[in-house]
Parts: sequence; structure tokens; C-alpha cells
Amino acid sequence: MLPEPAMLVVAVFSRYDEALAWSRHRLSTEFGPIALAGEPFAFTQTDYYQGTMGPNLQKQLLAFEELVPPDHLANIKLRTNDLEKEFAASAEFPEDRPLNLDPGILTLGKFMLATTKNQAHRIYLSQGIYAEVTLRFQAKSFAPWPWTYADYREPYVIGFLNEVREYYRRKIRPRG
Repeated sequence: MLPEPAMLVVAVFSRYDEALAWSRHRLSTEFGPIALAGEPFAFTQTDYYQGTMGPNLQKQLLAFEELVPPDHLANIKLRTNDLEKEFAASAEFPEDRPLNLDPGILTLGKFMLATTKNQAHRIYLSQGIYAEVTLRFQAKSFAPWPWTYADYREPYVIGFLNEVREYYRRKIRPRG
């Protein structure tokens, strides 16, 4: 039996409001209407991206109405990588990477992110893309693992993903 479709959630971050707006528009064109959008927040948990993206990054989480088959995550990551390149090709911004798009999928029991970086706790999907179970649902809330990125440990992010989970629960079990 095939698994239930999942909620697509994309983390968008940039130092430019124009990039966030562009990505909301382009992502909704690609993946359908946005069901829930978190408030943008300061992405200060790491300076890993400063060299390619600059300082003062803002991050926003977007959840999409249309559910996706879980095995589409690798293709979605490849598409968001293409969208990043499309935005950078405009050459309107001085950074090499003025926009970062990190897709993931949410189910009742977990939130998974797609990545191009291999680590011991990641599973290879296809085409150079790995998946990581970033959060697990436990005791009525998402909870981090030892490897969970610092921003996904933030109460605001966990609260938003709990809200997305409830939306998803109602969507897949409308009478339950």
C-alpha cells in the first residue's frame, strides 16, 4: 500500500524582501496555493550562509494546500534548486546565492527535509538528494533529534509546524 500524501513545506530565506515575495509567487505557481505562511523571522542560528548569501537573513516557512506523494521529495528539491538558480541569474543582487529554498514534507509522525549533503543520519533518495527526519511528533508536539538544525528547534518554528500538522490532519481525515 502506498503511503498517504504529505504536506509540502518550503523554508525560504534571503536578506531581500523581494526574494521572499518572488519565491512565494514562484512556489505557488509550481506547487499550488499556499495554505499557511509563517511570519518571517531573523535567521541568526548560524553564519554558515553568510559567505554566499550575506548578513541579516530572514526566513519564512510556507505550507502548500496540495498534498504531494512522499516519493516526490527529491524531484521537488531539484526543482527548488532550479528556482534558486533562476532567481540568481537575474543578477540584480551582489550575492552568489541571494535566495535559498529548502523543501520538506510533513506527515502526522514526522517532518523531513531534503538536502544535497550526505550525513550518517540521512537516507539517499535519488539524483543526489538525501532526506533527513528533522523532527518527530511525540507527546503532542514536534520534537528535535540531536542532529536537528538550530532554527528548527526554535519554539516558533515547532509551533508553526504543529499548526501545519493540525491542518494536514484535518485535510486527510476530515471526519475524524
